[in-house]
Order: sequence, then C-alpha cells, then structure tokens
Amino acid sequence: MAKGLITGLGVTLKHFVKYFVANDGLTVEYPAVKPNLPPNSHGTIKLDIPKCIACGLCTNACPNKVIQLASAKDENNKKKLTGYKMMFERCIYCGLCVESCPTKALLWSPDFEHACYDREECNVDFFKNYVPPVVEEKPPAEPAPADSKDAVQ
Repeated sequence: MAKGLITGLGVTLKHFVKYFVANDGLTVEYPAVKPNLPPNSHGTIKLDIPKCIACGLCTNACPNKVIQLASAKDENNKKKLTGYKMMFERCIYCGLCVESCPTKALLWSPDFEHACYDREECNVDFFKNYVPPVVEEKPPAEPAPADSKDAVQ
C-alpha cells in the first residue's frame, strides 16, 4: 500500500516541478494573451451563407428551436436563403444542427468570446450584413461566320 502511495506522490512531485517551478508557460494570461485553440474546437457556430441550400434540416434538428430560417424560391424554382437567425441565449451547443447540415454550411468556430450584457445582443442574424457576390453576366458569344468550305451542300 505504501509503494502505491509513494509512486503516486512521485508522479505528482515530478509534474509540480515541471509545471510550477520550471514555469514553462502553462498558464496563459487570458485577457491580454488570447489562447491558441485548435481549429476544430467548439466555440460558437458560424454560417457559410453561399453553401446554404435552405433545406431546413438544421431547424428540425435543433431541440430548442434556436434557428429561424427564411427562404424564397428563385426563377429556377430553387430555394434561396433570405434570412437566418440564431438565438444563442437558448442554444445548448449540442451540435445537432452542425451534424445535420448536408452541405456543411454550419461550422464550429474556435471563437468562444460571445458574452453579452443584453439578451437581444445574444441573438445573431447571419444574413443581416451579408452582401451577395456580384456575378458579371457575359454577353452571349456570337456565332462564328460560316466559311463556304465548311457549308454543307
């Protein structure tokens, strides 16, 4: 019994010397120095609007009904996203919306600082500041003049 206790205390003493006495920078002074988080860490949810097909699977997967999605049909009878709001005050960060997205438009972001003073500040409208990319329409190409050699007789 004493051998196990001594072994455990030895491991603890080794870590104590390594981390606290040697001071190898384990502690991060958070407000001044931002932590370097891995890219797959779960901080908050971000939306990649051009990828979203407005299918509504994320709204159906959310257990707290946090997501409000608005869509409209375009001239090709395809759904287009016209609005996307998340009420993070009710979100439990379960990730079911991220898992259910077929186009991976919803992603986890390592940005974890989203504290707010007001409830209305917690609600995020992803579509509010979105400016769709301008698609330049190319004029239709003019047909090449038919040569007399290529003409079918």
